[in-house]
Amino acid sequence: MTTNNPFNPVAADLVPAVSTPCFVVMEDRVLHNLKVTAQACGGVQRLMPHVKTHRAAWLVALLLANGVDAFKASTLAEVEMVLAAGATRVTWAFPTVNPQNIARFIELASVFPKAELTGLIDSREGLDVWTRLLDGASSSVRLRVDLDPGMGRTGVAMDEAALELARGVERLGRLAGWHVYDGHIRGAYDERKAKVEKLAGTLELLQSSLREDGIDADVVGACSYTFDLWPRSVMRYVSPGTWVYSNAQHLRELTHHNWVAAGFVLTTVVSTRNGTSTLDAGSKAISPDKPLLQRFEGAGDIVMMNEEHTVIRSDALHTGDRLLLIPEHTCTTAYLYSNALVRSLDGQWEYREQLGNERSVVALTR
Repeated sequence: MTTNNPFNPVAADLVPAVSTPCFVVMEDRVLHNLKVTAQACGGVQRLMPHVKTHRAAWLVALLLANGVDAFKASTLAEVEMVLAAGATRVTWAFPTVNPQNIARFIELASVFPKAELTGLIDSREGLDVWTRLLDGASSSVRLRVDLDPGMGRTGVAMDEAALELARGVERLGRLAGWHVYDGHIRGAYDERKAKVEKLAGTLELLQSSLREDGIDADVVGACSYTFDLWPRSVMRYVSPGTWVYSNAQHLRELTHHNWVAAGFVLTTVVSTRNGTSTLDAGSKAISPDKPLLQRFEGAGDIVMMNEEHTVIRSDALHTGDRLLLIPEHTCTTAYLYSNALVRSLDGQWEYREQLGNERSVVALTR
């Protein structure tokens, strides 16, 4: 039996016989998503993709081969993975004050001497730690000031406090610019556009103040809902990440980007009864960080989800059927797998490694 996905249909029968649950990636669809994402933001040279969605070295190499030259990461393991894959420009988008983490990041400048590494700060305490540890460190390590555009997670207020931090980093000779993550912005297009325009106006004032001091700084930021709205005159690099695989939420809410699902969870129906079917993909196979009824598309309504099972409403499935599910949140679903079954550009299938839930260092030498 062939069961089609309601978003950008892909037949599960196209996937070879493999153990399930399994994370499945279509490489040609990734490249399609790269093309339309680059078109939406003004060119591939403006992209600084966030790697937290895929955490896969092979995908970094693919993006490098297709014109992407800068990446953003959340964890040290991701930073090292990106560098080991050949990237030479990486931003660690996490304003930690942990000296051990910062020291390891700085050490990477010696391991990868041709790379430009950029960290984040959002406090005087953070600047003090970086200042101490950067003494005598490679000039390739730079810093951005993380701004809070209203999300309330990290970042300094977009006012004089931000300028003071930027001037402090400039005195170190290591200022790269600003970082602005606006992941709280949702809603209709016009609503999102108005919020971005207001933020852009505030950021322009900060930039103007720095220019008056003779300080040059650019801006990295945005999210999947705003990356196409920020004016290029204000934001040099945009860093959405989920577009690589897309997900069910974005396929519903951001249809104008023409993204297609490229990352799936292959699952098998292991049991059926009156009106329901049980899948072998539970909360350890597909991310449970969304409300129960919204955790994936590609099957019937979810009745319940346990660690190894999900029960869905369906009269059409039979024991042994396979389905390709589109996660509601692909980033946290890909994180559950240490490899992906990839359909390559030549149509062949192969397993490729990814970091999965690895958070430790992955590359000590090069």
